Amino acid sequence: MNSSQSDKKRIEGFPPRYLSPVSLPDLKRSRGDEIIDFSESLCKITKDSVAGAAGEPLIFRPWQRQLTKHLFARKADGKLKHKVGLIGLPRKNGKSAWLSAVALESLVFGAMGGEIYSCAAEKEQAKIVFGTAKRMVEMHSELSEFLEVYKDSIYNPKTGSVYRALSSEAFSKEGLSPTLVAFDELHAQPNRELFDVMSLAMGARTEPLMIAITTAGVKTDSSGKDSICYSLYEYGKKVALGEIDDPSFFFSWWEPNQEDDDYRNPQTWKNSNPGFADIVSADDFSSAILRTPETEFKTKRLNMWSSTSDTWLPHGSWDVLAVEASIEDGSNVVLGFDGSFNGDCTAIVATSVGEVPHIIPVAVWEKPEEASADWQVPVLEVEDTIRNACKRWQVLEISCDPYRWARTYQVLEDEGLPVVTFPQTASRMTPATTRFFEAVVNKQLTHNGDPQLARHIGNTTLKIDQRGTRLAKEKRGSSRRIDLAVASVMALERASWHHSQGGTLPQIFDPWSLEENNA
Repeated sequence: MNSSQSDKKRIEGFPPRYLSPVSLPDLKRSRGDEIIDFSESLCKITKDSVAGAAGEPLIFRPWQRQLTKHLFARKADGKLKHKVGLIGLPRKNGKSAWLSAVALESLVFGAMGGEIYSCAAEKEQAKIVFGTAKRMVEMHSELSEFLEVYKDSIYNPKTGSVYRALSSEAFSKEGLSPTLVAFDELHAQPNRELFDVMSLAMGARTEPLMIAITTAGVKTDSSGKDSICYSLYEYGKKVALGEIDDPSFFFSWWEPNQEDDDYRNPQTWKNSNPGFADIVSADDFSSAILRTPETEFKTKRLNMWSSTSDTWLPHGSWDVLAVEASIEDGSNVVLGFDGSFNGDCTAIVATSVGEVPHIIPVAVWEKPEEASADWQVPVLEVEDTIRNACKRWQVLEISCDPYRWARTYQVLEDEGLPVVTFPQTASRMTPATTRFFEAVVNKQLTHNGDPQLARHIGNTTLKIDQRGTRLAKEKRGSSRRIDLAVASVMALERASWHHSQGGTLPQIFDPWSLEENNA
């Protein structure tokens, strides 16, 4: 251990779990102090937060100062030591503000004719860092005097340098010549194409730097291979541990000190978050752990990598919500419908609309083990079951995924039933899954203890990828059914919405007229 590593032990939040070795001479030559001075003199906090009020000067914490100095270490010839940097931090540790200030400093004091880019999987994500930098310029008279700010770019006429935000359409990035690339949330890249394009594009520059700052994510990308971020993480660990000698690669990664650290322990939170109780609120962690699935908490709050699927509900949390009760006839309910034709299962659940929703299965059709390959769900029986449910309860909505059941939905809608499509997309299922999880762990719903429902709930895992978190089977093609769980998540989401609206029918219909319609 060199003297610089010994000094770092006295700094709160630094060093992280893994850190590339930087010699003391290279550290003393670092450009870090120049970047820190620029940031604290000219950059301001853009949003009210735990870190400070909007409009106050941006002040780097001691660990951020050390991070900056290590990343911008210089060799004996005066050139930057590192060409690529991967920095891993949990959410809410000030990543965006820090990266925005670094990008702005490069625009103002970097190379003549510089090209600075914020990159991300989606342009809106790339614009978070860019937008923060843009707001910093607007909030400081000296910066706004000589920097020209446009919708999607900031231009420095004195140096001919420009700063832009880019998205992941890598094919359109040929011809760029970046001096600084700020990659935000690298873990969300669907593949390595954009990273590789930008890496090659830097080749003509004498002193380029690519900074990727991210939280952990899933280990695999859309191709099923190790993601670019996870690959670099594994490579960075080898650099940090001395297994690979690559002075051009900088790696700094915060995560729990031990693999078996209790994720519920505040000390584990502190070990993983250099800004704990300073930039990020300790109370926020105490609240988040009660409403966040374990895997998501570990990934977003502790910066730990996950597989593509993991357990969903904490052990025993579903069983304690069972009560021996049904839903009274005439009550306001939402029906959740998850259907298939063959090889799987079709399920209908009812969820009461009220302060504490109650969930009961209405019917489930599972393919028997001994059934032949041409077994199909009895469609007409399913339709009659929905009609009968609408006679029994005041159904505010039949929430259903439109896939493959369009004819049934059209028939029921023509009869006056309140069919509402709920596509099982990531944008719909991610918040619905989170709401269901929160309701379970906070004991804000009940169910009737039905064993089939419990089995489906128990079979369900979480699928986590670049698009979000949602329900999935343990593995593709598994015979373990989860349809009652999916239907319950959909129904609770819509029942919660109806409760927030006062629990009234979106349209008036008479369920007893169904017999006349079907005559």
